[in-house]
Amino acid sequence: MELDQWQKDVKATKGNMCICSGRQGGKSTIISEDAGDFALENKNKNIMIIASVERQALLLFEKVLAYIYKENKAMIKIGKERPTKHKLCLKNGTVIHCLPTGDSGYGIRGFTIDRLYADEAAFIPDEVWTAVTPMLVTTGGDIVLLSTPNGSEGYFYRCFHDKKNFTTFHVNTQEVAEGRKEPQRSRMLEFLADEKERMTKLQYKQEYLAEFVGGIKRFISDNLIDMICTIKPKDKYLPIGDKFQGIDISRMGGDECPMVSVDRINRKRIKMFELEIPEPQRLTDTARLIIHKDKQLKHKKIYMDDGGLGVGVYDMLYEDPQTKRKVIGLNNASREIERTINRGKTKIRSKTLFGVDMSINLKILMEKGEIELWDDPRVRQSLRSSK
Repeated sequence: MELDQWQKDVKATKGNMCICSGRQGGKSTIISEDAGDFALENKNKNIMIIASVERQALLLFEKVLAYIYKENKAMIKIGKERPTKHKLCLKNGTVIHCLPTGDSGYGIRGFTIDRLYADEAAFIPDEVWTAVTPMLVTTGGDIVLLSTPNGSEGYFYRCFHDKKNFTTFHVNTQEVAEGRKEPQRSRMLEFLADEKERMTKLQYKQEYLAEFVGGIKRFISDNLIDMICTIKPKDKYLPIGDKFQGIDISRMGGDECPMVSVDRINRKRIKMFELEIPEPQRLTDTARLIIHKDKQLKHKKIYMDDGGLGVGVYDMLYEDPQTKRKVIGLNNASREIERTINRGKTKIRSKTLFGVDMSINLKILMEKGEIELWDDPRVRQSLRSSK
């Protein structure tokens, strides 16, 4: 495979390296070659590959094994010292270890190593490095860190900005795709376009542009809330498109039960036009209120949380002729609905929509300016608490 220029630069670099790369940018490929070459060219060395979880460490370890097998398989010991999923012994005396760090690094204490490779280093807890770095003290060995970013803090973030002790590489997957030859270039760019559409801006910046995104922990920013909460509740608005309702069922005498109605205009824009939060009441009264409201507004679909006590209201709406074909349950668990079809056969329909998916979809609409909500303290607080 022809290497990208940054990959060639990595192979020519000696000493500590920190590679901040977008996903599918080629970091694992070049590091497997770097580790393989180091193992083949240096006698009696101990190399360690780590990641926070075993699966991630094994992915890189397997690529190193495949590279060595391709370059010089005769160097790989066989018999009792044949490769295992945690250890690769070469005939020149060099050994490659592969271990997960866990949350503390306790399981990898006690090794003395000459070279360390840490995959997805940004996701390795800071406590682990207290156990890891002393393994290099007596050998003066090198540290090679590779990862997508994970916020603007932590050991990986600090090392990337430590120009004195690390040679750093920033790899933008979009730029990598632009530099590839056809047909791979078109395939990668098409894939990235789909990912950009699916993700929020911050997610895309972190995962593919390899940017250290501060504030990603706060899912919806105040600036974004200000941008879309522009409708004055007292302003009269007559819906012109399909009307949809969202409901969060509360328990009797407990939390509020917000009922929100929106207008979907030309399938491209959503505008909130009603918010009703009734006083705590029985579930049967809540169901009657929803049915009554639907007779007035004629929603196309009614979405509601059908988990917990919400299932009681859902069942009542599902049995009522007014709302039977409109109500859709939103819950982290799949809901199976039986439908009788021709010749008495029954078809099982399953519908799942996760809360995190709904939050991401909402944020994408907000960032695109395709949704307008009420400028209401209750709406704003709900958005601030979104995860």
